[in-house]
Amino acid sequence: MTKYIFVTGGVISGIGKGITTASIGRLLIDRGFSVMVVKIDPYINSDAGTMDPFQHGEVFVTKDGAETDLDLGNYERFLGVDLDQRSNFTTGSVYSEVIAKERRGDYLGETVQLIPHITEEIKNRIYNLGKDSGADVLIVEIGGTIGDFEMLPFVEAIRQMSMEIKAEDQMFIHVSLIYTLPDGENKSKPTQHSIRTLQELGIRPDLLICRTSRALNPGLRKKIALLCGLEVESIIEGRDTKIVDEIPLRFERQGVATQVVKRFGLKDQSPNGSSWQELVDVLKSPKYRLNVAIVGKYVKGSDTYLSIQEALKHGGFANQAVVNIKWVDSESLLEDEVDLEETFADVDGILVPGGFGIRGIEGMLVAVGYARVNLIPYLGLCLGMQCLVIEFARNVANLDGANSSEFNPDTKYPVIDLMEEQQGVDEKGGTMRLGHYECIIKENTKSHEAYGINSVMERHRHRYELNNEYRAKLESKGLCFSGVSPNYSLVEIAEISDHPWMVGSQFHPEFQSKPLAPHPLFRDFVKHVLVHHTKENG
Repeated sequence: MTKYIFVTGGVISGIGKGITTASIGRLLIDRGFSVMVVKIDPYINSDAGTMDPFQHGEVFVTKDGAETDLDLGNYERFLGVDLDQRSNFTTGSVYSEVIAKERRGDYLGETVQLIPHITEEIKNRIYNLGKDSGADVLIVEIGGTIGDFEMLPFVEAIRQMSMEIKAEDQMFIHVSLIYTLPDGENKSKPTQHSIRTLQELGIRPDLLICRTSRALNPGLRKKIALLCGLEVESIIEGRDTKIVDEIPLRFERQGVATQVVKRFGLKDQSPNGSSWQELVDVLKSPKYRLNVAIVGKYVKGSDTYLSIQEALKHGGFANQAVVNIKWVDSESLLEDEVDLEETFADVDGILVPGGFGIRGIEGMLVAVGYARVNLIPYLGLCLGMQCLVIEFARNVANLDGANSSEFNPDTKYPVIDLMEEQQGVDEKGGTMRLGHYECIIKENTKSHEAYGINSVMERHRHRYELNNEYRAKLESKGLCFSGVSPNYSLVEIAEISDHPWMVGSQFHPEFQSKPLAPHPLFRDFVKHVLVHHTKENG
């Protein structure tokens, strides 16, 4: 029988529900339990695919091609599992399904209402995931902040579930803010009001995670417990940290997992978290510190490249290093006064991430050229691979003005172009390669050295591909296509043969990297960044 944990948040958005969910899941997995997670987003969009990265952060892609909230990336990384489209749904998708059922006549002429039809759809999705996954524990994160209008259908749905599930099979966890005054005093009043609002909606939390910048003293814990109707041991300190990977260990020390398994009547087995502790130890006291420039168009909102940051961290862990990121706005590289030597003076590696649209592209090409000429390790991801190809075509293969048809439809040399079946299609969200596709790795290449195998499955999110008309020309000039589709019709990886390490992937390897299982391309990229750093610094 699946047990259910419901995670809500209060006072402010971005309080840390996702990391809380992932951390609790990690602790349960370390005790030998199977865990599944689902994130419910209260926005009207059907999914995260077309949302502004500056506002929403990155779009995380699952193996089955679902474009989801970035919290699913945290779930996969912390839990070490691969999720699918069932682990993220929105208000928009729920209402769309209910309306579709009404149009088909599934409700047999009933007046379709918020209760019971919308709430039943929400509950069914949660119950079905619990049943289909067969997990010991399903953790349900409710997006948004308690008190928001858009959250009400979801809060009502889990309130109803609390009456349908046995008490020993359910648990409610609330994450809320403890505000710290300028003089350092912690104030719990916002959390008290948040708990009261939650109780007015029919939900009484079993565990309270207090997000705080200062330690909670025993007196404040006792006060919060008394005013919120909880036991003192159920008040958990969620203190701010720059190393989010440390949060599961902090929760473990405060007995969070013990309280969860006790509530569910499960056997409290000894945790096996030694590997996770080793990860945190490296992040705190690394043998090496490296600098990598991420040259992109969304650098003002770092959550846009969250999975890349995490994958670099994982690659660093595999090499006993911490990777510090230098954010470089690609448009800034086109300014007249820019000094590239100064911009990249302290950089050991360069990474160009994915993206859409023409803005900032020429600046990315400048960064690619700088990495190629100066023999700096380079990793290009999706658009970053396409930029590698464009720069190489222009400046090595002498295809003057080479470009992608996405950026210049009239270019004489469209080395990057739409797939044939996409020609003439202009519907956003419906023309991309999304999710897992197989990639065949060519032997005796940098890519094969990284993977060590001949076939891999990788996640995609893009419309444009390398134009096969130019493959022979580019290969003759030293561009190696080290990864291709099984029928050899699509290029998946390109690398420069006479460069120490310059590799671009059409797919997004960052989506599959895990703390305890770094992605091979990120691991080897950081390895060569370390070689370059050692060579330059002695």
